[in-house]
Formats: sequence, structure tokens, C-alpha cells
Amino acid sequence: MTRGRSSYHRDLAAANRSAILDAATQLFLESGYDRTPLARVAERAGVSKATLFKQFPTKAELFEATVLEAGGMPAPSAVEIPDGDFQSGLVVLGRAYADLLVRPRMVALMRTVIAESHHFPELRERTFDFGTLPVLQALAGYLREARARDEADIEDPDLVSAQFLGMIASAIFWPRFMHGTWSITESEQLRVVDEAARTIAARFAAP
Repeated sequence: MTRGRSSYHRDLAAANRSAILDAATQLFLESGYDRTPLARVAERAGVSKATLFKQFPTKAELFEATVLEAGGMPAPSAVEIPDGDFQSGLVVLGRAYADLLVRPRMVALMRTVIAESHHFPELRERTFDFGTLPVLQALAGYLREARARDEADIEDPDLVSAQFLGMIASAIFWPRFMHGTWSITESEQLRVVDEAARTIAARFAAP
């Protein structure tokens, strides 16, 4: 009986969280951060304000969650990376990152972050590296493992991660961010990732 009730409450909390994040994302994109009161989010999500505040005590935390939800990617363990091929592993992780960058909501939410964060210190503090942090962690972990297996000679995995993802973002994300009509084909996107992986492998792959 207790386990049944516990499962029910977990499912209800998950459903409420999903409804809140969906409603919040819509409202943040429609009205911006400043003009989106939490009471309106709760109303659109169909939950009480108490339910919303229980999961997201502040608007900054709610906004953080919407960006992370829009930019979520599989956990590193869920990404199948070939063994013994340093460059191919980079390609797999690079493509996961590229897929994240081309999601329409990511571009729109990042515009909101940049446009409004200077007005709200609490938002700025909670939105640093949102678009890249999960992938940075996955990639840095992969680079450390490659170094441990003597597949790559890398002293600073975090720096190399940022360099690799920066090459991808500069060609895939920022042109679209700056020019709304700009587009890139899937084959061009794959080429960007392949070239970035080749550059990193040429520099750091073990002989």
C-alpha cells in the first residue's frame, strides 16, 4: 500500500514538473523573463502555486530548468562510443552537441538569457554555460578516459573540450543566433563536426 502511494506521488510529481516546464518555456518565449510571473506559469500548467514553488522556489531556478530541459542530451553512458578510435568518439559526442544546438527552443531561450540576464543577477548566476555544460562534462570525461588508455596526450581535458565544442558552435549555433534566416544542411552540419574532430585528433591523438 505504501509503495503504491509512493509510486503514485512520484508519477504525479513528474507529470506536474513536465507541465510546469512546458508552460514556463512557452511563457518565457512569449513574454520574456521579466514579464512572466510564476502565478501565470502555475495557471497555464494547471497546478497550484504551492506545487510550483515546491519544485521551483525561484523564477531563476525555473528558467534554469527550462533551458536544461530544452538542451538536455543523453547521459554519457547512453551515448555509444566506439572503443579504441579517439577521433570516432569525438565525432559521436560532437554530433550529440550539434543536435542540441540546432533545437529551435535552444536558440530562442539563449536569446532570452543574453537579452535579460544583465538586468537580473540571479538569472545571470544560474545560466552560465547552460547550453554546453552537460556536453562539456561528457566530453571531458571521454578525454580523460582516452588519456588514461594512452589514446590521447591531453593535459587539460576541460580546455580541449571547450576548444572542440567551440569549433562546432561557431559554425552551427552562432550564425543562426545572430541571423534568424541563416540555415545549415544536415550534411554541412556533419562536415563541421567531422572537421572539428579531425583537428582535435591531429593535435592530441597519441602516435
